[in-house]
Amino acid sequence: MSDRDDDEREFDITWADGAEHKEPSARARMLAARWKENPPGPVPFRGEPERRRSAGRSPWVSTAVVLGCVAAVIVLLGYSNFRPY
Repeated sequence: MSDRDDDEREFDITWADGAEHKEPSARARMLAARWKENPPGPVPFRGEPERRRSAGRSPWVSTAVVLGCVAAVIVLLGYSNFRPY
Protein backbone atom coordinates (compact mmCIF):
# COMPACT_ATOMS: atom_id res chain seq x y z
CA MET A 1 0.00 0.00 0.00
CA SER A 2 1.11 3.50 -0.64
CA ASP A 3 0.91 6.45 1.71
CA ARG A 4 -1.93 7.89 -0.34
CA ASP A 5 -4.12 4.83 0.31
CA ASP A 6 -3.47 5.16 4.03
CA ASP A 7 -4.57 8.79 3.98
CA GLU A 8 -7.78 7.92 2.16
CA ARG A 9 -8.58 5.17 4.65
CA GLU A 10 -8.00 7.39 7.67
CA PHE A 11 -10.74 6.96 10.24
CA ASP A 12 -13.29 9.77 10.21
CA ILE A 13 -14.90 10.16 13.65
CA THR A 14 -17.76 12.31 12.35
CA TRP A 15 -18.65 9.62 9.84
CA ALA A 16 -18.59 6.97 12.59
CA ASP A 17 -20.73 9.06 14.96
CA GLY A 18 -23.29 9.55 12.22
CA ALA A 19 -23.83 5.82 11.71
CA GLU A 20 -27.44 4.65 11.95
CA HIS A 21 -26.61 1.41 13.74
CA LYS A 22 -24.03 1.24 16.50
CA GLU A 23 -22.87 -2.15 17.70
CA PRO A 24 -22.88 -2.58 21.49
CA SER A 25 -19.65 -3.28 23.31
CA ALA A 26 -18.62 -6.80 24.28
CA ARG A 27 -19.53 -6.14 27.92
CA ALA A 28 -22.98 -4.86 26.94
CA ARG A 29 -23.57 -7.97 24.82
CA MET A 30 -22.39 -10.23 27.66
CA LEU A 31 -24.68 -8.53 30.21
CA ALA A 32 -27.65 -8.62 27.82
CA ALA A 33 -27.19 -12.35 27.31
CA ARG A 34 -26.80 -12.96 31.06
CA TRP A 35 -29.81 -10.82 31.99
CA LYS A 36 -31.99 -12.43 29.33
CA GLU A 37 -32.01 -15.68 31.34
CA ASN A 38 -31.55 -14.23 34.83
CA PRO A 39 -32.64 -10.57 35.14
CA PRO A 40 -31.07 -8.58 37.98
CA GLY A 41 -33.10 -7.62 41.01
CA PRO A 42 -33.95 -4.05 41.98
CA VAL A 43 -31.07 -2.00 43.34
CA PRO A 44 -31.63 1.06 45.56
CA PHE A 45 -30.31 4.35 44.27
CA ARG A 46 -26.92 4.95 45.85
CA GLY A 47 -27.36 2.23 48.39
CA GLU A 48 -25.15 2.56 51.44
CA PRO A 49 -22.61 -0.27 51.73
CA GLU A 50 -22.61 -2.14 54.99
CA ARG A 51 -19.62 -1.35 57.18
CA ARG A 52 -18.26 -3.13 60.16
CA ARG A 53 -16.58 -0.83 62.63
CA SER A 54 -13.57 -2.27 64.36
CA ALA A 55 -14.45 -2.78 68.04
CA GLY A 56 -17.06 0.00 67.99
CA ARG A 57 -14.54 2.81 67.51
CA SER A 58 -15.54 6.17 66.24
CA PRO A 59 -14.05 7.31 62.92
CA TRP A 60 -12.61 10.30 64.79
CA VAL A 61 -10.24 8.07 66.75
CA SER A 62 -7.98 7.49 63.75
CA THR A 63 -8.05 11.20 62.92
CA ALA A 64 -7.02 12.08 66.46
CA VAL A 65 -4.18 9.53 66.37
CA VAL A 66 -2.81 10.93 63.10
CA LEU A 67 -3.02 14.54 64.29
CA GLY A 68 -1.38 13.55 67.59
CA CYS A 69 1.52 11.91 65.74
CA VAL A 70 1.98 14.98 63.54
CA ALA A 71 2.00 17.23 66.61
CA ALA A 72 4.56 14.97 68.33
CA VAL A 73 6.86 15.09 65.30
CA ILE A 74 6.60 18.89 65.17
CA VAL A 75 7.44 19.16 68.88
CA LEU A 76 10.38 16.75 68.55
CA LEU A 77 11.78 18.61 65.56
CA GLY A 78 11.39 21.93 67.35
CA TYR A 79 13.08 20.54 70.47
CA SER A 80 16.01 19.17 68.47
CA ASN A 81 16.65 22.57 66.83
CA PHE A 82 16.75 24.42 70.20
CA ARG A 83 19.05 21.92 71.85
CA PRO A 84 22.72 22.95 71.69
CA TYR A 85 25.30 20.30 70.83
